[in-house]
Amino acid sequence: MANAPLTADDNVIDYLAAHERKGLMRFITCGSVDDGKSTLIGRLLYDSKLLYDDQLAALESDTKKHGTQGEKIDFALLVDGLAAEREQGITIDVAYRFFSTEKRKFIVADTPGHEQYTRNMATGASTADLAIILIDARRGVLTQTRRHSYIASLLGIRHVVVAVNKMDLVDYSENTFREIESAYRAFAEPLGFQSTAIMPLSALDGDNILTKSPHTPWYNGAALMPYLETVNLSAADETQPLRMPVQWVNRPDLDFRGFSGTIASGTVKPGDEIVVLPSAKRSRVARIVTMDGDLDKAGADMAVTLTLEDEIDISRGDIICAGKAPAEQTDQFAAHLLWMAEEKLFPGRQYLLKTANRIVPATITELKHKVNVNTLEHMSGKTLALNEVGFCNFNLSQQIAFDPYTDNRRTGSFIVIDKRTNATVGAGMIDFSLRRAQNVHWQDLDISKTARANAKHQRPCVLWFTGLSGSGKSTVANLVEKRLHDLGRHTYTLD
Repeated sequence: MANAPLTADDNVIDYLAAHERKGLMRFITCGSVDDGKSTLIGRLLYDSKLLYDDQLAALESDTKKHGTQGEKIDFALLVDGLAAEREQGITIDVAYRFFSTEKRKFIVADTPGHEQYTRNMATGASTADLAIILIDARRGVLTQTRRHSYIASLLGIRHVVVAVNKMDLVDYSENTFREIESAYRAFAEPLGFQSTAIMPLSALDGDNILTKSPHTPWYNGAALMPYLETVNLSAADETQPLRMPVQWVNRPDLDFRGFSGTIASGTVKPGDEIVVLPSAKRSRVARIVTMDGDLDKAGADMAVTLTLEDEIDISRGDIICAGKAPAEQTDQFAAHLLWMAEEKLFPGRQYLLKTANRIVPATITELKHKVNVNTLEHMSGKTLALNEVGFCNFNLSQQIAFDPYTDNRRTGSFIVIDKRTNATVGAGMIDFSLRRAQNVHWQDLDISKTARANAKHQRPCVLWFTGLSGSGKSTVANLVEKRLHDLGRHTYTLD
């Protein structure tokens, strides 16, 4: 019996199935102002034949009204949609675009280059797998280039494409390209990127965008689009332990109680042991429920509802973890913080801290150092200004579950909220807990405190000097220590 011929519906179903199997890459374009970020995205879409006829017609019409490229099509207008962006010829807000090729799906975030909008760039970078950092071939590596590279590294981006743009304006000079390449690699070496590809481009003219350009015969690397389609992104989220922040308790009737959320990392199957933090209650997964029916397995980025074998108390903001590899819990931690507000950060002031789905009162107890984005040096400081990065200690009113940011970007990140205005004023990445290690235990040894006191010929004593800041506590403590030292007493001063 002959097979039935394929119908149009079969072709659509096959296409959708193939599309679903494609991997997804999230990437951002960043760099200094006027380096051509929006133009590059527009050119990628145009050359890849991913624009509809009405979009092309609108682009040509908008070019006549707002174009900044003379007679040429202004591809930046495809993503710069705000009136202020078109009037000034700059990017202000983060613009997201989705497109797909035969090999991969993409979500691109076009981020602004002006220093005052650095916080917008950080927003786009927080979920990206790869960053395209544009450099104007005429100007070379600038402060904003370094700042965006450092923030990309800080936010966990491990793959970078450095696009040396506007090569047509320097006559496709190899010497110019090599100088920029050398300068950037020297700066970026300590940032720890897993891969760094540097390529010469002309976004306006399409050189090295889709295919290799005849204008750069000295360049031996890949063109931009083929590189994006083939760069290896390790699926770390799938190999990490299960983490699922609970977004809401799903209770449509008396017979069903599930816990809904998006899986941040790892995989889960019915029968898997789980632990819920912060309560530390344990159970096993009974079902994985979705709108399309129950699943045998679910992984990172999937929105699901889990039902459990036991009736345990779980609330919004709790985190469901792998039973054998739970997250840490702490109410004190050290973290890198990008300050995103006009009003400066002052240690000691109380803010709200939002991590996963939980919001808790928090105090930044100490600014350990600031980071110079030009040299990556650590600098002392008492406060953070807009767009500055610092390393801080945090004290929370209650414990939270977390993973170090280097292990898990979802459960290791947080935002800082101003309690008065409810504005987001900072974005942070948790480095480690400050709580005392749990594997340190007191041992009953032979040398006692009395034996040590007899050896020193003095009785142990602690003197505690308290008072307002600047009242002279350190001065008095120093004088007391000098006097005790003159008397032959062993002392230590902690200020």
